[in-house]
Amino acid sequence: MRSFDYSVLKNKTWDNEILGLVAQIHEYKGRQELYLRQKPEELDRLVEIAKIQSTEASNEIEGIRTTNTRLKQLVADKTVPRNRDEEEIMGYRDVLNTIHENYEYIPIRANYILQLHRDLFRYSEKGIGGHFKNTQNYISATDSEGNEFVLFTPVTPYETPPAVDAICESYNRVIDTQEIDALLLTPVFIHDFLCIHPFNDGNGRMSRLLTTLLLYKCGYVIGKYISLESKIAKNKNLYYDALEACQRGWYENQEDPAPFIKYLLRTILAAYRDFEDRVDLVSEKLPAVEVVRRAVYGKIGKFTKRDIMELCPTIGKTSVENSIKQLVDRGVLVKHGSGRSTYYTRSDAE
Repeated sequence: MRSFDYSVLKNKTWDNEILGLVAQIHEYKGRQELYLRQKPEELDRLVEIAKIQSTEASNEIEGIRTTNTRLKQLVADKTVPRNRDEEEIMGYRDVLNTIHENYEYIPIRANYILQLHRDLFRYSEKGIGGHFKNTQNYISATDSEGNEFVLFTPVTPYETPPAVDAICESYNRVIDTQEIDALLLTPVFIHDFLCIHPFNDGNGRMSRLLTTLLLYKCGYVIGKYISLESKIAKNKNLYYDALEACQRGWYENQEDPAPFIKYLLRTILAAYRDFEDRVDLVSEKLPAVEVVRRAVYGKIGKFTKRDIMELCPTIGKTSVENSIKQLVDRGVLVKHGSGRSTYYTRSDAE
């Protein structure tokens, strides 16, 4: 089995892109802390919206779905699950809430990861929650002709418990010594977790929950206000491509972690940028149409109704739809296509 020693990362030379991304995130983090002190009420309005978006997006990546109405009811704990998908959505909601509210008290250790996995499947009848895998699993992909093939073979079931212990021990040791910036260490840990693939089911969702947990514990609480899962879901092909690029040579400790580090850093940076835009929008008491107008004037190129709804999380779907119609009627926006293929552009781009 491969070894896990994150202290070797201090000897790596990182390229300018990675160093630039880390520097920008540090700068945004400092500004976010200022917002947290100055505008707590406005930020509270973003928290519940981010929870809904994170729960929806992380499950959507795995093909787990329900309606928007049901999703909001489930996240708000105003209904009970009706099927297996909704059971797993409820489990994700619970674990996300646990991380939001208790991250300071959740150590990065195997037994805690098992407990979070147990809660992920709390409402499920699968009976796998809180247990490492007992059968060999595979990471598969599908080619252009629809044929499935094995992309990567994770560690065996009997190697899994010591492997998870090893990544946790090495992570904690390096974080304690502060030898490596947490922004570099987090994606390396998550990539190793996914290569181990420690569970029969729920590995992807657990990896995204652990990403949030690791970032929170190191002071990067952006995921509380902007859904990182939603950004991953919008670009999931890039997510899978980055993971695949890092898997070559993994068993021989010869992999290059840079592609996944860059992917995750770009995602975090995009979330910080969105955070500042949304704080400005929710800080002022504006009519819905003005909120939408300001949001779209921060966009370049094509965008959809869903994109606008993500930019304006404090107003409802109907208000967004009415505002878009008003802006089209006024000539501020130009509508293209129809039905599901509809998109919009700013008229000043024509």
